[in-house]
Amino acid sequence: MATDRLTPTQLEELRQFDTCTVSNAIETFAVRLRNVGFADSRIRCMFEDLPLPMVGYAVTVRVRTSLPPMHGQHYYDRTDWWSHVLEIPAPQVIVVEDVDQKPGFGSFVGEVHANILLALGCLGIVTNGAVRDLAAVHATGFQMFAGNVSVSHAFAHIIESGGTVEVGGLNIRPGDLLHGDRHGILTIPLDIATRVPQVARDLLERERRIVEFCRSPDFSLEKLRETLKALKQ
Repeated sequence: MATDRLTPTQLEELRQFDTCTVSNAIETFAVRLRNVGFADSRIRCMFEDLPLPMVGYAVTVRVRTSLPPMHGQHYYDRTDWWSHVLEIPAPQVIVVEDVDQKPGFGSFVGEVHANILLALGCLGIVTNGAVRDLAAVHATGFQMFAGNVSVSHAFAHIIESGGTVEVGGLNIRPGDLLHGDRHGILTIPLDIATRVPQVARDLLERERRIVEFCRSPDFSLEKLRETLKALKQ
């Protein structure tokens, strides 16, 4: 489990940038391949109008929804994992891998569970499965990233918590730092997390200069190439 923890000020710095800019900044450190570290388009933001981005540490859970649990009836019969939530540094983001053959048959988190997780200090949920009670959850400010919406919780139940999960092709471990907005979800390697904001600011400044030149009356392809070459130096 990752144990490094950023200060509230450092987390707030990361919230100043959209997820695309953070992704670009991470690429400059060459700490991972450019085709990993983010969830694919199967995972989408449910509430784009709520304050974004969402930045927090992952609490991981694996669930099933299509078949009855071996014991009990639903997640109320398995509450031990809530203690695990409090073992992860705040703020937490619940990451739920639905391991059914067809993920998202039923929803693990709706209005009641969202309020429980809010009371525990969680910001939101990321899941390859389903969510529900959208209007009621939206009113609480609890953010949701999900693969789909389902009318029923069906047989939603926990089979494991605290391990590595996979959501939208992204492997997430307990304590991983997540950054998400309307574009999607990615992980920020903790060993570079405090340096990402300055790099992000530098990248935005370069992009600003390119955009301004493209909008200027002096624009030409030749001058654009010269501008791009100068910005690389």
